[in-house]
Amino acid sequence: MGKTVLTNVRCFAVGVDLTGNSNKIELSSEAEVKDATNYGSQAWKEVVGGIASAEISGEGQWEALDVTKVDDASWAQLGGIGPWSISANSGAAVGDLAYFTQAMRSDYKLLGEVGEIAPWTGTAKSAWPLVRGQFAHPPGTARTATGTGTGLNLGAVAANRRMCAALHVLSVAGTATPSITARVESSVDNTFASPTTRLTLAAATAVSGQTLRTAGTAITDTWWRVAWTISGTTPSFLFAAALGIQ
Repeated sequence: MGKTVLTNVRCFAVGVDLTGNSNKIELSSEAEVKDATNYGSQAWKEVVGGIASAEISGEGQWEALDVTKVDDASWAQLGGIGPWSISANSGAAVGDLAYFTQAMRSDYKLLGEVGEIAPWTGTAKSAWPLVRGQFAHPPGTARTATGTGTGLNLGAVAANRRMCAALHVLSVAGTATPSITARVESSVDNTFASPTTRLTLAAATAVSGQTLRTAGTAITDTWWRVAWTISGTTPSFLFAAALGIQ
């Protein structure tokens, strides 16, 4: 991947796609610098990494009066914790690079000068590790029945590391309480002849988001995918999902 001009940064905040309402998204991460200088440091400062954190900040055009709009979502999320997934210059297609975390919406600012397009700004601070992974389901493909996604060769999970998943349910349609339950499956190869369910997320019946990760035990399977079970009458869901090892 070569140098790039930012024209299509995708940003999913819990159950809302902020792509069409944002013109600036920034993602930062850092580890605390702890001074470990001692008499054996040969007169040079010695440091070790402390607690790590990440922050997402964004701004763009304000819209309101629908659960999929930035104002409704920002107001509902303020002080709450949920998944955020970000990708630079992609359609968030399966296999596209994704950075995701669980973050607390810490501030929200709206409106500005007369004559200007109404703006918004906001910040979310990590409450989970920042994961570098891939999108496992695209946001623009409607699902109306139980199914499985495309496999990704994300590699084995070493001991004390975790497979992490983020799910963003972006729209829900149907009657008789449409519901989607997503899960993460692994396999020894890309055939998924005998997949193993590693994570099962909670059933979702409304626009929402959630994260989940494995317990930290080693997993030798190297292929991964998202699968889902859908119920209800004439159900239809749009959702984005990301997977990564942290």
